[in-house]
Amino acid sequence: MTADVCAENRLPGLRVLIVEDETLVAMLLEEYLSELGCEVAASVRRVGKGLESLERCEIDAAVLDVNVAGESVYPVAEALERRGIPFVFASGYGAKGVDGNWTERPMLQKPFGPQDLKAALLVSLAAGA
Repeated sequence: MTADVCAENRLPGLRVLIVEDETLVAMLLEEYLSELGCEVAASVRRVGKGLESLERCEIDAAVLDVNVAGESVYPVAEALERRGIPFVFASGYGAKGVDGNWTERPMLQKPFGPQDLKAALLVSLAAGA
């Protein structure tokens, strides 16, 4: 079995936190994750709700919009990093929209498709392994 196949086997059942303030983008993420066999652990529209979700939900990975309703998502990213939970950033600005401390993290450039999400999650999971 190749490394790629092994990594893909980690997606089914993966519990993913979504922090995204745009309802349509969040719904699209939820659909894509479902197609990949992942479970949406929580889908929230505010940074504070993202932090709350870390306390009350079992989370294996996360997809974080960089700018959530005018607020930086970095407090959620820092909490995930402390817990060793892999995550992916999403931004309409691409890598330019991410603070320099986080440039090594996988980035989803909006708009993105299901294969882009899959690839970013696999990179994130591999880096966290």
